[in-house]
Amino acid sequence: MLSAVRYLLSKVISPLWRTAQVEANGGPSDAAESESISHVRDGVVTELGLDHGLIDGAIYFTSDMVLGGAPLKEGDAVTCIAVKDGAQGGWKARRVSKSFDAWETRDETSVEDDCARLRPLIGSITSLDRKGGYINQNTYFPRSSLCEGYEPMTGDCIQAKYFVKPDRWTTEAHSVAPLRYCRLNQVCVTSVCVNKGVVEDSVFFCLDSLMLPADYKPLRGHLVNLVMVESNQSFYRWRALCMAPCTEGLKSDPTQMSMTEMESLLENKGGLDVSSYGQFGDLMRGERRQLVLWIQNKGSETHRLKTCDFAGWDSEEQFCFSKVKTGCEEQPRSGSSGDPAEEQGHHADEADSKEAYVSPGVRREEREVDIPPGERLSIAVACQAKSLGSCDELLLLHFSSFIIGRRLEVTVCSEEERLLCPSAPYNPANAKHVPLPATPSHVITLTAPTDTFRLSKRRLPCFLPSYNVPQSLRHCVAGQKDVLVVRPCLGEELSASNAQDRFSTLLWLEELNAEKELEEFTVHGSLLRKGAVYLHLEVLGLTEGRPYLNIGDRIVLKRPQSNGVVVECVSCVVEINDEDVSLKVNSEFQRCYLGEPLDVEFSLNRITMRRCHHAVEQTKSFAEIFFPSRVTPQSPLLAVKWVDEDDTNKTLDGNKQAAAKENEQLASISFDMKSKATQTKDGAVPVKPIPSLGHFFNPNLNPSQRDAVKRILAAECRPTPYVLFGPPGTGKTITLIEAILQVYHFLPSSRVLVCTPSNSAADLICIRLHDSGFLHAASMARINASCRQEKCIPEMLRQYSRAGEDISQASLYRIVVSTCSSAGMFFNLGLQVGHFTHVFLDEAGQATEPESLIPISLISEKDGQLVLAGDPCQLGPIVKSKVAAAFGLGVSMLERLMANPLYARQEWGYNPKLVTKLIYNYRSHEALLTMPSKLFYHGELCVKAPKAVVDSLCMWKTLPKKGFPLLFHGVRGKEMREGNNPSWFNPVEAVQAMMYSCQLAKKSYKPVAASEIGIIAPYRKQV
Repeated sequence: MLSAVRYLLSKVISPLWRTAQVEANGGPSDAAESESISHVRDGVVTELGLDHGLIDGAIYFTSDMVLGGAPLKEGDAVTCIAVKDGAQGGWKARRVSKSFDAWETRDETSVEDDCARLRPLIGSITSLDRKGGYINQNTYFPRSSLCEGYEPMTGDCIQAKYFVKPDRWTTEAHSVAPLRYCRLNQVCVTSVCVNKGVVEDSVFFCLDSLMLPADYKPLRGHLVNLVMVESNQSFYRWRALCMAPCTEGLKSDPTQMSMTEMESLLENKGGLDVSSYGQFGDLMRGERRQLVLWIQNKGSETHRLKTCDFAGWDSEEQFCFSKVKTGCEEQPRSGSSGDPAEEQGHHADEADSKEAYVSPGVRREEREVDIPPGERLSIAVACQAKSLGSCDELLLLHFSSFIIGRRLEVTVCSEEERLLCPSAPYNPANAKHVPLPATPSHVITLTAPTDTFRLSKRRLPCFLPSYNVPQSLRHCVAGQKDVLVVRPCLGEELSASNAQDRFSTLLWLEELNAEKELEEFTVHGSLLRKGAVYLHLEVLGLTEGRPYLNIGDRIVLKRPQSNGVVVECVSCVVEINDEDVSLKVNSEFQRCYLGEPLDVEFSLNRITMRRCHHAVEQTKSFAEIFFPSRVTPQSPLLAVKWVDEDDTNKTLDGNKQAAAKENEQLASISFDMKSKATQTKDGAVPVKPIPSLGHFFNPNLNPSQRDAVKRILAAECRPTPYVLFGPPGTGKTITLIEAILQVYHFLPSSRVLVCTPSNSAADLICIRLHDSGFLHAASMARINASCRQEKCIPEMLRQYSRAGEDISQASLYRIVVSTCSSAGMFFNLGLQVGHFTHVFLDEAGQATEPESLIPISLISEKDGQLVLAGDPCQLGPIVKSKVAAAFGLGVSMLERLMANPLYARQEWGYNPKLVTKLIYNYRSHEALLTMPSKLFYHGELCVKAPKAVVDSLCMWKTLPKKGFPLLFHGVRGKEMREGNNPSWFNPVEAVQAMMYSCQLAKKSYKPVAASEIGIIAPYRKQV
């Protein structure tokens, strides 16, 4: 009733309102002004379309102008800010806020008040200049907003308060302060490089933003006092804000050289003119070349050259002195002007044959040669090409009172490198651009047949909602506007109340970025090959994932007609072979296609995004799991009296027959209890006898691994997540396998879901469970995505994959393994809450939080056991959108929980009921483990790798330091592309990697098998 009254009143008053507005603004004489702004209170929505409407019959607005995206209907009271365009004479709303009645529970303020209200923001500084900078790439802050004594730097974690500027609808910080800070006393500067350094191997500092006492510069070895703030600087999490010397009792490192000092070193001094040419050019590996540099005294004093040597930039020592002139030249050579600039760079064979040679390979020469005024001296330098790529060295000429330096440069090539050079210059496919009509008069869309291409028996009962990107957010990103204006929840700290809105927005931002990336791969004028059934498209760069395609994806083919009509065919990917894609198209389009050029547009597959959105909707039910604030102990799921290792050996020796009989009974019971749906013809008994309760399937587990298995089996803190903190090489996967086997065999009411972010990690879990020998063939199902081709599935896992083809039947298996995304297929079955009693999420640190929520939302929020296994200190999830990453999409659930006080490390360690940290490393040499252990794991990692393996290459002749099996080889090659393939490669790096591999494989003593050599490259073309 109230809405109807408002509507009628607005119709009556709107002409008066418009007249009043004209009079208030000075009448028609102000039409020349570009814009007038008016604040309208108690306006009423009088007309409403699909995405637009009118307020009081006069002010036009669109749905993306409505604050918070609140839905409006005719008769709703609103408050808005309207702008009048002088040229058009109409009013358009810049911001619309829905008004609420006095008796409504929501406390709503006006648009102006809402804009002026200060909101909290926690984020990081993403850019900086002299006047200010940006937080999370969107919120601007001026220098005046910084708290006293704070000098910011990109990467700093900050807490701020911001407001919305209504004139431009951007956000600006009112105050900015560090999120966390701390003071350290009497700590040592451990490294300094140019203007950056590190304190105690953990605190980063940069001289450009470091507050220091006057005339003080920190050097390696100095003891200092400092105040540090939380900041993301590479793998350092703290940055020094201010620093003062405590004492200089330790020796400092005198080798540091600034850019200013370098420029001073390269300058001519004392009237001496030294040849500036030091280019050796391109040399083949093994080739030798010599250059002559001249020192001419153009001054009035005699100078003595005392020593010639090199700075040691080139670790291969390719440069040396070949010959040095024994005396000064009385006169310039005939035909010469006497200017060394005209003779610089002469090869040694062009120099005077009477010059005295010194022994080859000399890196330092003690010389006592006087250079009188007007005379000159030659210095011959040779280069023996050894190390591939570009290389620099610094020649130092020591005179009595100063030093003059000259930079020497060489590029070393090889025949193999030349063979790898581009066969054709890079020419992107888009160069053959065939433009479409700017505004086609008519578009005819043809679609491919709707049958899907899945494994033979896969059945998906229904589909997820679309979760389309809101238009307001799409317009905001397209216009590069401040995302906080349309989605203020991003500025709030993540909590159970805003998790759904926040994660949904971050997912949409990532989706918009993915759409933008796909647009860059649009191909114009592509020629398709016509087959008997399909059209075949060559997609260069597909093997690199540029673009990333799967079977079932949609590709739009466009064919412009001469009459302005565009025929648009939506095709479906049915087969992928390297860079050849087979497309199923409309039968009429297939018949009429005669090989003419087509424009190809790639479409984003949104299935994973939709599953993430669906899982995010469940966050309110799982608030205590995702945001635990306390732990409520529960009775153990299984009371077990564990047998110690020594007791285990005695029991096995003395009771073999009893154990075998018990295992037979347990195996038969376990097999009989399986549902008929999971019993198959090849469901034979396990190969190995099953140990009795209280014994481990793998007796070789170390104490921390055993403790983790016990905690998982007891599940005393369920449903609060349990974290298995597994640094690299500590046996995390082995521990998970043991825990899964224990749950499967000794908790008969259990049903386990094991998920990983990638297929390779899921396959590894399946293979390890299969190889354990303690499972029936009908115990486990491996669920694969519908787009995964059978040739990509390991042979031994195909029997488990066939069991996962029918999703309904696969859900009945006691152990189900899948990726996080594929677990979303269970949403379609209408499973009861608690269908899966245990969820193991392996490599949890590599999954985004919404991706992790997909399998987690399938367990009971009251009694389910969730195990997160991974390492928050390793690489996190891959997030392409910079804005989404800045607001936290790149932070995994594992990393976020480890920052929770319940999970954080205390002085005495971690809470054993919630976290078990594996500390025994079985993979790495001690020298390789020391630094990461100290930087990331509090120095707790212990070396347990077999010495015969990790020490096998410690004395390899190529190692610069014997006993330290690590070699850094900087190669200054050139990144290249060829033809219209977007993939990059570096021939010099490829040849160097090949040379090292050959040296390892052809060692005279214990050669390394080719299958034991791994090479990692960022691009497939490089491999």
